[in-house]
Formats: sequence, C-alpha cells, structure tokens
Amino acid sequence: MTDSQQELKRGLKNRHVQLLAIGGAIGTGLFLGSGRSISLAGPSILLTYLITGIICFFMMRALGELLLSNLDHHSFIDFVEEYLGDRAAFITGWTYWFCWLSLAMADLTAVGLYMQYWIPWMPQWIPALIVLGILLVMNLTAVKHFGEMEFWFALIKVIAIVSLIIIGLIMILSGFTTNAGAAAFENLWNYGGWFPNGTMGFILSFQMVVFAFTGIELVGLTAGETENPKKVIPMAINNIPLRIILFYIGSLAIIMSIYPWIAVDPNSSPFVAVFNAVGILAAASIVNFVVLTSAASATNSGIFSTSRMIYALSKRGHAPSRMKRLTNHAVPYQATLFSAAALLFTVVLNYVMPESVFIMITSISTFCFIYIWAIIVVCHLKYRKQQPELAKQSTFKMPLYPFMNYLILAFFLFILVVLALQSDTRIALMFTPFWFILLWAFYSMLAPSDDDESNNN
Repeated sequence: MTDSQQELKRGLKNRHVQLLAIGGAIGTGLFLGSGRSISLAGPSILLTYLITGIICFFMMRALGELLLSNLDHHSFIDFVEEYLGDRAAFITGWTYWFCWLSLAMADLTAVGLYMQYWIPWMPQWIPALIVLGILLVMNLTAVKHFGEMEFWFALIKVIAIVSLIIIGLIMILSGFTTNAGAAAFENLWNYGGWFPNGTMGFILSFQMVVFAFTGIELVGLTAGETENPKKVIPMAINNIPLRIILFYIGSLAIIMSIYPWIAVDPNSSPFVAVFNAVGILAAASIVNFVVLTSAASATNSGIFSTSRMIYALSKRGHAPSRMKRLTNHAVPYQATLFSAAALLFTVVLNYVMPESVFIMITSISTFCFIYIWAIIVVCHLKYRKQQPELAKQSTFKMPLYPFMNYLILAFFLFILVVLALQSDTRIALMFTPFWFILLWAFYSMLAPSDDDESNNN
C-alpha cells in the first residue's frame, strides 16, 4: 500500500462494538474471582460494583465525547497529544501498550491452566502457543475477523450469566433448598447485614472490582475502525450501566441469595456451585469452558489493542516507522507481529517456569490502567476548556462536567490508597514510578530538543 493508503478501515459493525463493550466489562474475575470478592466484602460487594460502575460510566462518557469531537482521531492517544503534548502521548501510549500486554500475558497463561482441567498431563505452554497462533492469524486477516471473534467470545459469557440469573430466579421463587439452606432474597441481609466485615472489608473490595473493569475503555481504540461511530459509540457507552446492573450486580445478588455469603467458597467458582445445585453434572466443565473463552477473549483484545497502539505510536514517530505499514485489508501487520512476538515470551515462561505467576506484572498493570483512565478524564477537562465552541456543538456531552471529572480523579486517588494498604499490591506501587521515569527519560533521549510543554498552554 502507498503512504496515502496507510489508513485503518472501518470494518467493525454495530454488533461487534456492542459485544466488544460487553466483553470489556466482563472478565474471568466474575466467573472465578467472585467467590473471593464475596467472602471479603459480603453483600456490600454489590455497592462496590455499583459505585465503581458509575465512575467508569462517567469516565466512558468523557471518552465518548472526546472521540466524537474529532472523528479524524483514531484513538484517545491522539487527544492526549493534542491536549497534553507529545511527551504525554508517548508515555500514555507505551503505558497502555504495557497494560494490555501484561493482561494478555496473564490470560494466555490462564488458557494453559484451564486446558489442564481436561488434559492434566498437557504442559500449559502448548495450548498457550496454539491459541496465540490462532488469534494471530485472525488478527492479521481483517479487523472484521477480530470483531467477529470478540462477538462470539462475549456472547458465550453473556449466555452463561443470563443462564445463571434465570436458573437462580427459579430457585429463589420456588424456595429451592441447597446444602446451605433455602434460597431466598433474605439471605442477602440475614447474615450480618450488608456490611458483615465492616468498613475495611468494603474498602478493600474495591481493588478487585476496579481490576475487573480494566479493558472497559477498549472501545476508545475502535473509533477509527467502526462503521457509523456517531451512532455506534454512544450506544455502546450508554448501555454500560444496564450491563453492570445485569451482569455484575444481578448475578452476584442471585448467587448470594442462593448461597449466603458465609457459605460461598472463596477458592472456587460460585457459578459452579449454582449449576451443581440444580443437578447439572457438567457444571464445572461448562464454567471452565466459559473462563477459557474469556481468557482467549482477553488475549485477543490484547493483540488488537497493543497492535493498534504501536501503529498509533509509529504514526507520530514514537515507534519504528515500519510499524505503521498496513496489509491490503488495512491491518497493521508489523505492529501485530511485534505484539504477538512479545506475547510469545509468555509461552517461553510457561515452558521454563510453569509454576510462575504474574502477580507483580498484573498489579503494576492495574496502577497503569488507573493512570490511563485519569489521563482520559484530564484530556476531557482540557478539551472543554480549550474548545468551548466545539463542546457546545457536541450531541454526546459528559453529564455533570466539571464536577464529575474531579470526583472521578478523587476516586482514582482513593483506589491508589486502597492498593497501598495491601502487601501484594504495595510492592507494585513502589515499582510503578520507575516505569514512568524510564519512559520520561527514554523520550528525552529520542527527542531531546522537543518542547512539548508548549502544547500544554
């Protein structure tokens, strides 16, 4: 392709983006990690999800207004460069690349672990390598194939959650009895009230819930490849509250109504317990299949997002120029191969150190995601202040500006304090500043004469 043709194509349809938004808001943490969340906070976990969901919704409204203010910009990184300067775009772009790379590494490892449930003798690096190869091929063909895979991955998760809610409601309304007693909505508050572990249990639950929402901003990378973005993106963002209420709050409320929070095993999936209770013998295999597809979905999103970020960085000179080359189907193939090669390191780790875990790297990733979300909100503030006439013409304004912007930033600061309270994330908090110092210094070496501060004024 010639230089004039080196542009992404709008190959993502409405159904792709809608299910992509759902997939970004539903992770394996709901299927496997919800037991631990419930045991930590009890019924107050519902309030944690509600508060975090509201904050994420307003953050996404800020992102949506930014994206629709200039459809020539292909991702939120373009707005970072416009409103915060070239250095900020460099740091934010590579930080977002690292966020998704680390998540994809962890989920690719999870693919191998989940496959061992059915084939315990298989080394976990083999399924990781196979899945990486399949996803790479699909991502190299056309963006619509990425969207199609994410559509079906997300649909599997939706079907699993809706099935749980329907089965659970039938159990509750019929007074179904489990080994923990009769299923009833009263189980939500009959065992120590809404805050059985006190304020601290409630506060500490925010760490897991915030991590569960990482990836929700992925819609912000699809703007340049979405058909009719003025209609599709607002629809995807406005449906976020309904999805949070249905998928997270709805499913967890059903689980704690069937099994009182004190009866939920923190080390196993409550989804398995519910399906087992009604006599579904293959319950564990069904849930394992769902989390396997969820992990594959996260890896797929990781390949897509990291490749598009490298492409965007390359277009502004922050990555090698060859990374912006596209195939005839408008896929940044060099950026995709580079990101897949980085993920291949995960396969090597699973071969050399199969027992290793990625606690440190995923913890650092959580801090970096909070930085990304905060940058989006700050860019929205800058946009409203610097482009008041353009903002007046917006048909998709963020509500409660600027109060909500500052409230969101205060919430993110609160989350950092919460993360500092826990030993396993406190170590990551101490190491994360070195990542930003490294990027700051690296940018200075690449562009020592650049005066990006002038863009901030």
